[in-house]
Amino acid sequence: MKAAELFVRCLENEGVEYIFGIPGEENIDVMDALLDSSLRFITTRHEQGAAFMADVYGRLTGRAGVCLATLGPGACNLVTGVADANMDRAPVVALAGQADTLRMHKESHQYMDLVRLFEPISKYSVQVREPEIIPEIIRKAFKQAEAEKPGVSFVELPENIAEAEIDGKLPLKVQRATIPEASPKKISQAADVISSARFPLVMAGNGVIRGGACQELVAFAERLNIPVATTFMAKGAIPFSHPLSLGTAGLQAHDYIGCGFDRADVIICVGFDMVEYKPNLWHATKDRKIIHIDASPAEVDENYILEVGVVGDIKDALPAIASQSKAHDKIWAKGLREQIVEELEALAADSSFPVKPQKIVWDLRQALDAEDIAISDVGAHKMWMARMYEAEAPNTCIISNGFASMGIAVPGAVAAKLAFPERKVVAVTGDAGFMMNSQEIETALRIGTPFVILIWTDSKYGLIEWHQNRTFGRSSNIDFTNPDFVKYAESFGAKGYRVKSADELLPTLKQALADDRVAIVDCPVDYSENMKLTEKLGQLQCRI
Repeated sequence: MKAAELFVRCLENEGVEYIFGIPGEENIDVMDALLDSSLRFITTRHEQGAAFMADVYGRLTGRAGVCLATLGPGACNLVTGVADANMDRAPVVALAGQADTLRMHKESHQYMDLVRLFEPISKYSVQVREPEIIPEIIRKAFKQAEAEKPGVSFVELPENIAEAEIDGKLPLKVQRATIPEASPKKISQAADVISSARFPLVMAGNGVIRGGACQELVAFAERLNIPVATTFMAKGAIPFSHPLSLGTAGLQAHDYIGCGFDRADVIICVGFDMVEYKPNLWHATKDRKIIHIDASPAEVDENYILEVGVVGDIKDALPAIASQSKAHDKIWAKGLREQIVEELEALAADSSFPVKPQKIVWDLRQALDAEDIAISDVGAHKMWMARMYEAEAPNTCIISNGFASMGIAVPGAVAAKLAFPERKVVAVTGDAGFMMNSQEIETALRIGTPFVILIWTDSKYGLIEWHQNRTFGRSSNIDFTNPDFVKYAESFGAKGYRVKSADELLPTLKQALADDRVAIVDCPVDYSENMKLTEKLGQLQCRI
């Protein structure tokens, strides 16, 4: 058989269901081998879209999402999505064709050193140099991508290697390492620190979700009566409706949860990665006791010096620490939670138009069930979604926050619907981010993945304007024009809706979701609320 056939068999062996990508000349042998495979190839309209699909698929399922490109420009187009997945700890295996090895030593059409290109944005980057090593390379690629902490593996397959004949080779047995249990000594030390704390606070990161430890987190908080904040990427790790939930931490301004960090004397960071929320923003004083509970040791940071580091399986560590810790008699941050809830509900009935961000988030929450999925793009709307969307379950509000790349929402929604076809999915995006990968609407329609695209329309780069006005008191070069989004949707064969009053938003969302097809909801947004929020947080009075 050809090496490309062995390559595909190895992917089947890893349990791959979908490959997102675009066919090209240098990956034609792999494309041909896929015709006789159980794998489903999702032909996308841009390689960046393919990488984002693999990114979100990996993050939602915990299994490596796979994307494929040809050499040169095709592979380069994967870069943004690959970097996003790697920084957000999403398991992805990115594949690319490559030029014949006989022309790599000289200047050659479309050839570039892809292994070196992907090395800084992946955990493992390799070229297949001989057909015989394909089983080892594919096994290692998935092992690296799906390990804790997960990330990206990149594999390039030169065209002459792909078409070479190979016999007697089979895929390797799939084996997955077990995360070791934490040291009993460290468990006891952490319990002692928590027991002596007056105002302990948990900050849960995405590692809680990746490690399947959400139930253990809630049980830990309940047993010890400790309030919990989550990072943007850990929304839903504890249901927002839970009385111990303080919502989301991550805004650079001093938000309500900042009051909690100000009061806390012990901060228990569970499954926390530095890319989720820079420690200098929540621990500028460097005088709090930090407990780090994660599968991996803590990163070095002057604002993240540990009192205790508990390294091991989070699912085992949390109940072990709780069993040895003294519980607190009352919820010390009850008043803070009341303030947060009051703010979320304040504009639920607001009727002004264009629609305020708070109202858009509130209505979206009402339109979706607890297990439905919102994929947030990057922009001003991301800040509002992160702060105010009340996630009740893990992985129901997906936010790109490590690399924070615009353009992820629409392709991400395609992947979410493939991973969970029974759930409703909404791509929440600004008009700028939407236009970056809106071509994947055609992909969604072709493969039958219905979802709703909620566009917050303001005809400008709203988040950049927000920062410019905060810094300089004026904005610079942030305006643009948009197509008619309703007609744009209809040109693809999708449904299109335009919100003309605040009262129309919720019924329009419900109708678009009921359509069970790709639909765009164009909702004008009043981003004057951005600066109002900045002013409000600057004058924030904590009530704890």
